[in-house]
This record gives sequence, C-alpha cells and structure tokens, in this order.
Amino acid sequence: MMRNEQGTPLRLLPWASATGGPCYLSTEDSASRMSRLADKLEADLLASAAFVLSEAKPLLAEPATEARELRFTGVRLAEALGDALRIASSRGARLEGE
Repeated sequence: MMRNEQGTPLRLLPWASATGGPCYLSTEDSASRMSRLADKLEADLLASAAFVLSEAKPLLAEPATEARELRFTGVRLAEALGDALRIASSRGARLEGE
C-alpha cells in the first residue's frame, strides 16, 4: 500500500494520470468530494463491466459471430476487466489498512 509522508494510506483512484500511470488520493476523509467522486466512478465502471459481460456472453456463444465483432467484444471485455482489477486492488488495499 502506498502511503504519504505522514504514513497515511493513499487511495488508488479508478482513473489513470495523463501519462497512463496510477493516480492516488491522500485523505483521511472517506466522505470528501474526491472520495465520493471516486466511489461514484467505481460504481459506474462496475455497472458498465456487468453490462459488457451480459452483452458479450450471447455474442461469444453464437458460432456465426464474425472476427471483427469478436475482436471488438474482446477489447471491451479487456477494458472492463482492467477497470474491475484496479477497483479490486484499491478496495483490497483500503481493507488492509483498516
């Protein structure tokens, strides 16, 4: 778990920096504006991932699905999985800090 200079745990945010690196939030207030924004985005990303999965399952089960559709579906599934793993990592780190 990342910590600031005072030893306070940093929260991994559900978005990346402009260079693609991780972004962290330093706050002890889980109700701060940035914390609430991160919570909302996490919920939206997980809902989006659930939707992508629900749409992908029948497409992947269809033998006549074309390669272009499969590639598009695979890319969207990979994005959703990446988001879910980042959220899981962030939440797991916060649980360890409790």
